[in-house]
Amino acid sequence: MNNVTTYTLNRLCTSADIRRIAEESATPYTLLYTRPDGIRWGLFGLERMIQVMESAYADLVYADHYQLTDGVLHPAPVIDYQLGSLRDDFNFGSVLLVRTSALKAAAPYAKDNYRYAGLYNLRLRLSQRQLPVHINEYLYTEVNDDSRSSGERLFDYVNPRNRDVQIEMERACTTHLKKIGAWLPAVKIRLRQDEQNEYTASVIIPVRNRVRTIADAIRSVQMQEMPFRANIIVIDNHSTDGTTELIEREFGSDPNLIHLIPDRDDLGIGGCWNLAVHHSKCGKYAVQLDSDDMYSTPHALAAIVSTFQKQHCAMVIGTYRITDFGLNEIPPGIIDHAEWTPKNGHNNALRINGLGAPRAFYTPVLRQIDFPNVSYGEDYAIGLRLSRQYRIGRIYEPIYNCRRWEGNSDAALTIEQQNAHNLYKDRLRTWEVQARITMNK
Repeated sequence: MNNVTTYTLNRLCTSADIRRIAEESATPYTLLYTRPDGIRWGLFGLERMIQVMESAYADLVYADHYQLTDGVLHPAPVIDYQLGSLRDDFNFGSVLLVRTSALKAAAPYAKDNYRYAGLYNLRLRLSQRQLPVHINEYLYTEVNDDSRSSGERLFDYVNPRNRDVQIEMERACTTHLKKIGAWLPAVKIRLRQDEQNEYTASVIIPVRNRVRTIADAIRSVQMQEMPFRANIIVIDNHSTDGTTELIEREFGSDPNLIHLIPDRDDLGIGGCWNLAVHHSKCGKYAVQLDSDDMYSTPHALAAIVSTFQKQHCAMVIGTYRITDFGLNEIPPGIIDHAEWTPKNGHNNALRINGLGAPRAFYTPVLRQIDFPNVSYGEDYAIGLRLSRQYRIGRIYEPIYNCRRWEGNSDAALTIEQQNAHNLYKDRLRTWEVQARITMNK
């Protein structure tokens, strides 16, 4: 089409690439391909993108599409873009149509020297004027060349090999947050934490149908060495696979283990957490342990409590190691979430898709906020909310084994499940961005 100029560029591209495209394009519309080949347009697919762009007077449009995998065509829907769609890996698909006048206006400044964040910076700048428009129609087909499961791709954004990329993405996102009024300075509040409590720490384990792993998780708590009192609160959310009976049989005699079975049947993981946190025996610090994971050192709880006491924070985030079921390290290995820094971690949290593990919380503050009653993103929601107002402590040595195995809930999600998860986390970010803008006003 003579009114469209087409360019192919990598998702990780330079500011100079974007400036060059903005300078060269002389047609009303600029089409960006983020993969070099394998795109097949549907009948009048491009014409439809232009039509929607004009109807909505949009600056950037993207569309649902198909993926061709091993000769089989699969629907590949994407999600709506929101104010909180700040992830640098937001999935637009392989085709972005940009209004050329908007592209020229949003092109990077001459002083911008991104090596990897050129495209990310461009779409953030475009979104400051108008949010990208999602076309809920299947307009093209792309060849899928990433056959990894969702569980294997889950940690790409924190892979240590990508650290230079992440630093640039953080810089671009921080600049964007300042532009829209959502950036916050470093938090200065120091919590005294001088309350007296029967237990210093409570390890909280929500569980449902984890008969294969729950015993390992509990034993990793029982092996903890610490100079304070701690207990275990297991919230058994109506297991049907023998988990309930195993807990009673193996651990029923432990006076420091509280085995709760909720009276209600509408609790997600967040609701189970709320039940435990508001229990009269919950300690001063509520410490997370997933029912299929394990602490990797007998000093994990001691390190967490020490961090609370030294950093006077409302939340502590640890470092974990990715392993298989047999505790053998698997790629990407140790995840330290180095992007969470005392100076800017609370802002960068709006860009990343998770905050690390294990997570621990100062119970008096947590009881004022409560978890959303969901089973995905509940910890991220609390972390965002706390980081708006309180300091977040960090432990950079691995104290936790995050086990990836065939029964793990993140092992292989459908595209619909991935979209639902990403849509929810984007919504959490949207609400948090709006709250921070309001607070700054």
